[in-house]
Amino acid sequence: MSRAEQPSRRTVLAAAVAAAVAGSAIPATAEAAPGTGTGGADPDRATARHVDYRAWTTFRDWRCGTVQGARPVAGARPGVVIGAPAGTADYTDPHTGRTTAWEYATWTSPVHRLAVPSTEVIASWNAHTPSGTWLQVELKGTYSDGTDTPWYVMGRWAAGDGDQDIRRTSVDDQGDGKSSVWTDTFAIDDASTGLRLASYRLRLTLHRRPGTRATPTVWRLGAMGSDVPDRFTVPASTPGLAQELRVPRYSQEIHKGQYPEYDNGGEAWCSPTSSQMIIEYWGGRLTEEQLAWVDPSYADPQVCHAARYTYDYQYAGCGNWPFNAAYAATFKGLQGVVTRLGSLSDLETLIAAGIPAITSQSFLEKELTGAGYGTSGHLMTVIGFTADGDVIANDPASDDNEAVRRVYKRREWENIWLRTKRYNAAGKVASGTGGVCYLYFPAHPSPRQRKALAAVGVR
Repeated sequence: MSRAEQPSRRTVLAAAVAAAVAGSAIPATAEAAPGTGTGGADPDRATARHVDYRAWTTFRDWRCGTVQGARPVAGARPGVVIGAPAGTADYTDPHTGRTTAWEYATWTSPVHRLAVPSTEVIASWNAHTPSGTWLQVELKGTYSDGTDTPWYVMGRWAAGDGDQDIRRTSVDDQGDGKSSVWTDTFAIDDASTGLRLASYRLRLTLHRRPGTRATPTVWRLGAMGSDVPDRFTVPASTPGLAQELRVPRYSQEIHKGQYPEYDNGGEAWCSPTSSQMIIEYWGGRLTEEQLAWVDPSYADPQVCHAARYTYDYQYAGCGNWPFNAAYAATFKGLQGVVTRLGSLSDLETLIAAGIPAITSQSFLEKELTGAGYGTSGHLMTVIGFTADGDVIANDPASDDNEAVRRVYKRREWENIWLRTKRYNAAGKVASGTGGVCYLYFPAHPSPRQRKALAAVGVR
């Protein structure tokens, strides 16, 4: 999070997204219906949505893909691995300068036709990458005019960062004159023309050191396409739940100045700090051995660890959305996705099922009573709702852990989270995130959790 209203990489991305939704040729539709009064929404209710999230997770899903050297595997958590490698290729890591030969195999999804022709798409994945392995995720789409995008790299990722690993990275300067990739987000360059992405395929390339039997294992691969209406305000929702989840509280601010090589702690660490809170809510714990690299004088070393292992060496920060979801899924029994929600009623549905959410928002200090700061982009964790319907959030932009729990006014909070446009401190039009969130939940959700996730479009 940046408290100052200064441009940043994420601000540039969000500005592109805001431009993409401006002048949308698709008319704005009604917001999702309020909750049922208990927070348990019916997943089959007829609600207008602006989001299409699709994932490949089952053995049948993996078998439906096209493989070159990759092999689907069954079991309690089906996935795809390297079978007999398709070949060997050199990769020069731009962040170390090392050129290394890697065996590789590919898995390519079937074409997914978007139910919501989209102005942007964000991919996310869950995987295990032992030392000496890594993966690349690419997207190729077809526009509404019938032409195709190139293969875009949506991320090169490894869980580790040792001598045997690449440096996880996004890829800049990708575009074809109709669309671009901004860090972790595919975006239509000018949606006022009516151009949309109509369909896409995802391609996984799995890599390993030659001569080894190690392999990445990918359990979930998906993408969220969306076309959120251009809006400065959103309709007010009706409160439907009073419940609070017991989520650990961590401050990003107590880490100010720590590890400049991972963006210097403090205001830059809202995303990994929020991720670590929810990971631990679900029982994820780091061992003393894993934390041994952290300066022993630092409090909450697990937050430092989260920052290191979500760090995007090209973005030069810890705010890459899919990298945070992938980090969460390195903990046993967890999975993570990046998506958009349509209303606070969606959040109530999740909270009622015991699922907290990490949300992204931008606002002036005067727009969120009690925050005490303004930001061009910040992540916080929603953990519940008061009896009046106000939002209970673990806000890492707090002076210490005790101050992390905040209560924010419902109407203010839903507007700063769900809008796509706003005015910055200089009075100029700036962007909002339109309901972006990370969801972390068990690899094997309970029936109630599955129902709640399905109600917000995640399966």
